[in-house]
Amino acid sequence: MDLFGEHVRDAAKAAQAGADYLELASALPPAPADAWLSIDLSHLAVQHDPAGAAQTLAAVAAALPPGRRIQVGAEEAEVTDAVLGCVIEVASRGLADRLGATVQANLLRSPGDVDKLISAGVHIRLVKGAYLERTGALAHGEPTDVAFLRLAHQLAAAGASWSMATHDGRLRESVHLALGPVPLEQLHGVRPEILDDLRARGIPTRVYLPYGPDWFRYWLRRVAESRGA
Repeated sequence: MDLFGEHVRDAAKAAQAGADYLELASALPPAPADAWLSIDLSHLAVQHDPAGAAQTLAAVAAALPPGRRIQVGAEEAEVTDAVLGCVIEVASRGLADRLGATVQANLLRSPGDVDKLISAGVHIRLVKGAYLERTGALAHGEPTDVAFLRLAHQLAAAGASWSMATHDGRLRESVHLALGPVPLEQLHGVRPEILDDLRARGIPTRVYLPYGPDWFRYWLRRVAESRGA
């Protein structure tokens, strides 16, 4: 579950987002439900107040029930240093088992980022990468697909805790055939029929559920992606 929001500059708005996430953490259903939280750290103004964002992320992670995580989303490459730096810093506070980070296959830096995140002990979600970057990124299509597969094998070889998030059936099946029942994550409402098949095959799945007053921005992004923008 994600209280969707991003690119916050105002300290009061970042503080309110943190308070909302703490409330959400306390409302998570008990076991056997296995709900995680998701967040973009620019919602906590990580570029403008990295220490404050780290403090809020740590507070939310600490408030989660045992076995739950707060998964940090990927953002534009210009934010990646701030985002991953925040995740790794919070993990060092003894909260690594409650954190997740997202790695974008299209970024040239990602193999090195994977090594750092594995060393930090956080869960890793592997995605293709949806942002149009000016530099430091592979072209969409085959170059990114190949990078995705290489990173999947890098994660598996290291024995990392990881999942993949993709609706690309060719990539999904390539990973499952080569590496076994790697958990899969999907967006709510996109190819939901796949989930029943994966469950029947014993493959864990997770569905991303965004909500909140900034829904229109999220909706526009999904529309743009569906039209190839």
